[in-house]
Amino acid sequence: MRFDGTFTDGWMRRFAASASATEAELTALDQQAGDGDFGVNLTTGLDATVRALNGAPTGSLAAAQQPLQSAATTFLDEVGGTSGPLFGLLLEELALAAAAGTALTVPALAAGAGSGLSVIQRIGEAAPGDKTLIDALAPACDALNSRGTDADVRKALAAAAGAAWDGVRNTAQLRARRGRASYLGERATGVADPGAVGIGLLFASAGETVTVLAPFLTCLSASLPGTETRPRP
Repeated sequence: MRFDGTFTDGWMRRFAASASATEAELTALDQQAGDGDFGVNLTTGLDATVRALNGAPTGSLAAAQQPLQSAATTFLDEVGGTSGPLFGLLLEELALAAAAGTALTVPALAAGAGSGLSVIQRIGEAAPGDKTLIDALAPACDALNSRGTDADVRKALAAAAGAAWDGVRNTAQLRARRGRASYLGERATGVADPGAVGIGLLFASAGETVTVLAPFLTCLSASLPGTETRPRP
């Protein structure tokens, strides 16, 4: 399989489908640990991304960069709240790293994710352990960096997704020191950070559409309306 624009286009479309399918769960999480608008903001940005992809000129899928850049531009220009700019910056760094060639490589993914992490930390002034999306993105970066230069892209992204979900689950045990959840104190303890969940969805969607969050949040699933505890996949 060639990891060109066709792959990244599909990745962004699956990300959109994952956000849409899990919007109610994302909203439920954010109502407990934020402003309650994360699910709407994420789906709004990704729905607009799909519209941009549908209107892209013929031939734009030759380069892996183009769909990622379309998503980045949409999030930076059209999505409000904190999540829009942060996801936009991450996607922009992934697009920039992918610009070196027509096909996406593991070194490009690692470089883009790492640059995105650095930019988000600089702007948001968050660090691992603050209960933010950093707690999912940092382990995902580590997973990508642990892969060799000739590693399979799908396997590398799957490893990044697994590491991100581990980070998501860990956020439930943290006391928030940044973002809206930091004002809630102990009330947000036991709830996964919604932004971190968004990072999990981003990397997981490289391989498949996520239709329900509960299996990825094992010990937290009982707190989500309409779900039941299910084993981690």
